[in-house]
Amino acid sequence: MAVAAPGGVLSVVGTPIGNLEDASPRVIRTLGEADLVLCEDTRVTGRLMSAFGLRVRLERCDENVMAEKVAGVLDRLAAGQRVAFVSDAGMPGVSDPGQRLVDAALDAGLRVEVVPGPSAVTCALVASGLASEHFFFEGFLPRRAGAQRSRLEELAVVPGTLVVYESPRRVAETLARVAEVMPGRRVALVRELTKLHEEVVRGEAAALAAQVAARDELRGECVIVIAAPGAGELERRRAAAAGPGGTLEEEIAAGLAAGEPKSALAKRLAKSFSLPRAEVYDKVLAAAR
Repeated sequence: MAVAAPGGVLSVVGTPIGNLEDASPRVIRTLGEADLVLCEDTRVTGRLMSAFGLRVRLERCDENVMAEKVAGVLDRLAAGQRVAFVSDAGMPGVSDPGQRLVDAALDAGLRVEVVPGPSAVTCALVASGLASEHFFFEGFLPRRAGAQRSRLEELAVVPGTLVVYESPRRVAETLARVAEVMPGRRVALVRELTKLHEEVVRGEAAALAAQVAARDELRGECVIVIAAPGAGELERRRAAAAGPGGTLEEEIAAGLAAGEPKSALAKRLAKSFSLPRAEVYDKVLAAAR
């Protein structure tokens, strides 16, 4: 275990996610007092430092080089240096490779401090107006359609509000997939947080997906906030995961009565009963007549 010289500290610093006025005096002081600032992109952080009138050495430390940087950073801390770690925006360590550096420093017995700052996760959750007693932060979903749908199906049984990051280029497709997997759920799209054109758009998943798809262009990083499942939906999904509790015909009738989309119902029951999806879908259509 390393023994830090007096003064050595790793400062994990939250930076503004859009509005520079959100940087606290402590954030500015900590960055200014650092011997070294580790960052995702030296150009992005360089502009931030310039805005605050700070001149401190910057060094790239993103997910591609983190593994090779850790040992050197620990040596600096042990020698008594003050090292600040920032992401391009928001709190480092949240859906961010900085977690690995913090873990290594703590394991080495070195001092770590967190200097709080804005977080898109909590800002979007509050801005959505959806229930926030319990929530689950997913970060970015898989990009491939099949993997994304599978992950959404796993998340559908989480008994809390879901918070998802997404690119403006993919957000319409992702919202459409949310509508497929979680029909009827209330969803909020939050974008351009803390900036001049901050926007919150809310509605049921399918309607919101159509509204966003009709737009010419979206700009700015987006956060999708998905309401928690109701008690009835949660019970139905858990029962489905546990396997069929009755005959195929009874399960079809129950699914239709609950308002489950026919294609989703057929897919679920085909898996539960180990039957061809087309065969189950035909039975679903017949029962729905």
